[in-house]
Amino acid sequence: MRCHSVWRQITHFAARVLYNHLDISAKTMKLADIASALGARLENGSPELNITGVAGIEQAGAGQITFLANPRYAGMARSTNASAIIVADDFPALDIAMLRSQNPYLAFARSIELFYQAPQYAPGIHPTAVVDSSAEVGRNAHVGPYVVIDQDVGIGDNAVLLAHVVIYRGAKIGKNFFAHAHAVVREHCRLGDNVTLQNGAVIGADGFGFAKDDSGRWSKIVQSGPSVLESDVEVQANACVDRASVGESRIGRGSKIDNLVQVGHGSRVGEDTLLCAQVGLAGSTEVGNRVILAGQVGVAGHCKIGDGVIATAQSGIPNDVAAGATVSGYPAIDNKLWLKCSAIFKKLPDLAQILRQK
Repeated sequence: MRCHSVWRQITHFAARVLYNHLDISAKTMKLADIASALGARLENGSPELNITGVAGIEQAGAGQITFLANPRYAGMARSTNASAIIVADDFPALDIAMLRSQNPYLAFARSIELFYQAPQYAPGIHPTAVVDSSAEVGRNAHVGPYVVIDQDVGIGDNAVLLAHVVIYRGAKIGKNFFAHAHAVVREHCRLGDNVTLQNGAVIGADGFGFAKDDSGRWSKIVQSGPSVLESDVEVQANACVDRASVGESRIGRGSKIDNLVQVGHGSRVGEDTLLCAQVGLAGSTEVGNRVILAGQVGVAGHCKIGDGVIATAQSGIPNDVAAGATVSGYPAIDNKLWLKCSAIFKKLPDLAQILRQK
């Protein structure tokens, strides 16, 4: 009888969630309304033009809006089948309807939000979830199937925890938390408001700390310090922000961490920084504000990366990098110097041949 009751609760919960996922209406907006919502200026088009969706410039068709930011690709804009295009204020005139914007890429991103209805999750706790009696979960929380919320956890209002999310004991999380399936927040970690964890993200796993004993065996160093994510941080799929042996690991407000990134124990990342896919920060790395580390950049331990640095893909950074620098290569050097070196590199066999002849 009890099993039947639990199953009925589960199916009722699932039905409510599925209903909230559906968007059966095909949304249409007037071009003038889109321009107003984006703060863009309409040019060369009818305000009454109906737009039904957004698409990339090569895939867009009639009734859709697209964007182009770089004038070098103006030819693609002339050949697109889109009904309207978002462009920069100084972009050359086109025959199709244009929405001119100071930031066309951001305007395009916001235009997607006008048409795409993300899944909505009804408040409620799934009957298979395990929520400790000492945990405090705010109003309007959605706690999905097989979620575990341990002792003394605090979570703010409007949280969404999808299936199999695990929050270890003592973790403190702010408002509007969104954790996709299989995300994990370890013990005593602290997360601010508006934090998003994509699938499989792990916050506060043990840092890689071991000390060799007198017999040559590795002895584990206890990782006692929490990981801290400030407000507006997003950590994407299967990325890890390890906890510290002492002190803390910290990700600054508004920073974004891509898939498969490893943030080593005791590292500190500033505000509005991007760590792209497969970036690796060794322990105690310090990364400044508004830094961009492109895909597969590696940073040695205890390095300091200044504000505004850009490191291009697969750069290896063994030393400190001054604020505002753009670096490339391994070991990373000034980007312009690296470009010159790369141009010379393919000529080395010919140069070696010339030297041998002398």
